[in-house]
Amino acid sequence: MSEPAKSLNVGVAGFGTIGAVVSHRLDQGVFGLRLVAIAARNIDKARLQVEQFSNPVPILDHSMLADMADVIVDCTPASVSREIAEQVLQAGRILVPLSIGVLLEHPELIDLAVQRGGRIIVPTGALLGLDAVRAAAEGRIHAVRIVTRKPPRGLEGAPYLVEKGIDITDLKEPIQVFSGNARDGIIGFPGNVNVAVALSLAGVGADRTELEIWIDPRLERNVHTVVVEADSARFTMNIENIPSVENPSTGRITALSVIAALRGLVSPMRAGS
Repeated sequence: MSEPAKSLNVGVAGFGTIGAVVSHRLDQGVFGLRLVAIAARNIDKARLQVEQFSNPVPILDHSMLADMADVIVDCTPASVSREIAEQVLQAGRILVPLSIGVLLEHPELIDLAVQRGGRIIVPTGALLGLDAVRAAAEGRIHAVRIVTRKPPRGLEGAPYLVEKGIDITDLKEPIQVFSGNARDGIIGFPGNVNVAVALSLAGVGADRTELEIWIDPRLERNVHTVVVEADSARFTMNIENIPSVENPSTGRITALSVIAALRGLVSPMRAGS
């Protein structure tokens, strides 16, 4: 397949577990996409990797990415994601955020995208079937429920656990540590349940998306089960994600879903709605 007349320039903010994988894959070559810059907190560490790229790119401050790229993949922590989102959308670029709880906390970002001609593409991440949920939302969805189960290392340090004094060391049996909605869940587990936020954005919203979080010492993988009741269909989805070696709270498939989302922006044919 020949390259399109104009490729999309991509910048990656954050060079941790996900950002590094996405950047390496883009450097290896993805039809219609060109990596042009990255932003990293640890510049020296990032430089060592970037120097090994086939086409090394500059390491910039994240505020400069929107000047160089058509699409910015934001892999930074939730604490800085709002600032990056504002910069990208103000410039009328395409934002692909990973810390998507920022969209719930700051819905004005969506208004900014409308005003400035930007776009926000939320990748599927560690879930599956968001296209089915979006399709069902064109009719009437009665209920959405997601149950997330993770091994203890996948939830270590979560603010909710610290605040409630929940000790997850030396667990022998599964325990439920949260039951509520996706909006409250992402506040207590900002680095752990972006899957629930993605589901809520595709479906009935964060306040109506029910969420349970379990810690299961018997698990080696992050497990998500989604049940959707709609006037068009009833379906249950279950996925077991293999955790990343570098960051057990992040599934390996998350970075791959970003690549798939980027491909969807330029591919002449795409399967799925």
